[in-house]
Amino acid sequence: MATKKVAYQRGNLVMMRLQREVPRVEQVNFGVREVPLVSVGAGGNEGRIMASPCCEKRRLMLAVVLLGLDQVGVRIVGDIPAGLPPFALPSFDPALWIELLPAAVLISLVGFVESVSVARTLAAKRRQRIVANQELVGLGTANIASAISGGYPVTGGFARSVVNFDAGAATPLAGAATALGILGATLFLTPLFRYLPQAVLAATIIVAVLSLVDLAAIRRTWAYSKADFAAMAATILLVLLVGVEAGIVAGVALSLLLFLWRTSTPHMAIVGQVPGTEHFRNVERHVVITDPAILSLRVDQSLYFANSRYLEDRIYGEAAARPALQHVILMCPAVNLIDASALESLEAIADRLHAAGVGFHPSEVKGPVMDALKRSDFFEHFKGRVFLSQFEAVQALGCGAEAGGAVPTGGMGKAAQEVRVHPVVSGIAAPRAG
Repeated sequence: MATKKVAYQRGNLVMMRLQREVPRVEQVNFGVREVPLVSVGAGGNEGRIMASPCCEKRRLMLAVVLLGLDQVGVRIVGDIPAGLPPFALPSFDPALWIELLPAAVLISLVGFVESVSVARTLAAKRRQRIVANQELVGLGTANIASAISGGYPVTGGFARSVVNFDAGAATPLAGAATALGILGATLFLTPLFRYLPQAVLAATIIVAVLSLVDLAAIRRTWAYSKADFAAMAATILLVLLVGVEAGIVAGVALSLLLFLWRTSTPHMAIVGQVPGTEHFRNVERHVVITDPAILSLRVDQSLYFANSRYLEDRIYGEAAARPALQHVILMCPAVNLIDASALESLEAIADRLHAAGVGFHPSEVKGPVMDALKRSDFFEHFKGRVFLSQFEAVQALGCGAEAGGAVPTGGMGKAAQEVRVHPVVSGIAAPRAG
C-alpha cells in the first residue's frame, strides 16, 4: 500500500511537470495506470482525434523518453523486431492439421463474418455495395500469402478499416499504400515506436470504432421484435463477457433457433374475395365475400419439414369445422420451396380430403415450385386441379355443374345463396396488407 501511495504521489509530480512541458497532454492517471493521452473534442471536432495525430504521437513519445514515464506505470509498445519474416511452407503434418481444424474453422468463420460486417457497414455509409464472394476470395488469397510467410490468420480488420474509412480512403489503392507504408515502417522505423504509449494505440482504435456503435438500433429492435432483441442482447453480452468467438457462435445459433421457431408455425389466413375485384384478402382484416362450400387458405411461408405437420393440422381442423365444405384451395403465392417432407404432407392432405369427399386444389404456385412438383410423382395420383390464380380457382369450382348454375353477385357460387360477407373487425379496415 505504501509503495502504491509513493508511486501515485510521484505520478502527480510528473503530471504537473508534463502539463507544463507538453501542453496538449491532458491527463495522466498513474494510480490506475490509465493514460488517455489523446486530445479529443476540441474546436467542434468532438469524438475525433486532433487534426495532427502524428505530431501528437511524437510529442507523447518525447515526453515518455524525457520524463521516464515508462518507469512509473505508463505502458509502452516496447521493442518491435525489424525486418520481414522468412518465406517457408507450413508443416504438412496430418495429426497437427486435425488438431487445429476446429479452431481454424472457427477463426475462418469469425474472420469472414467480421470482414463482411464491417465492409457492409462502411459501404452503406457511402451507398455502395460489396460482393461477399469476392470478399471471401480476397481473404483466402491473403491467408495463403500469410501461411507461406509465417504470418497470423488474415481478416478484414475492424478497427483498421474504420480508421482507413475516416481518413477518406475510397479505393483499394489506399490499402496498397497502407501496405507499402507498413513495409517501410517494418524495415526501417520500428526503433522509433519503442516509446509509443499503448494508450495512444487504444485511443486511436476506440475513437474510430465509436462511429460504428449504433445504440439506437438496440431500441429499434426492442420495439420491433422482442425475440430479435433477445438474440441481439445475448450476442452482445457474450462478446463483452466471454469473447468475440463465443458471441458470434451464440448469435448464429440463436438466429437459427428463431428461424425454426417462426417458420414452424407460419402465418396462414383464410381469404375471401374483395367485392368487385379479383383480389383475395384475409377475412379478419377486410370486407370480403366467402363461400361456405370453399375454404381458401393462404400460407405465407415456404413448406418444409418443420411446418408440414402444422399445415396438416390446420387444414384438418378447418375442414372438420365446416360441414358444407366441398373444396379446399391452398393459395401459395408466398411458397418458394416445398421439401420432401412437405410434399408427403401435401399428398396425405389430398388423399385424406378426397376420402372425405372434399377436393384439394393448389393455386398461384410459383414456377420453380411447380417444376419441382413435376419432377416428382405427385401429379400421377393427384386428383385435384392446379389453378393459375385464386380468382380462377373460385370461379371454376364455384360454377361447376353440381352448383345448379346459381352464381350470386361477386362471382361466388356453390351452396346456392349461402354466400357470406365478412365485416371488418371494429368496422375499420386494417391498414396492413392481408
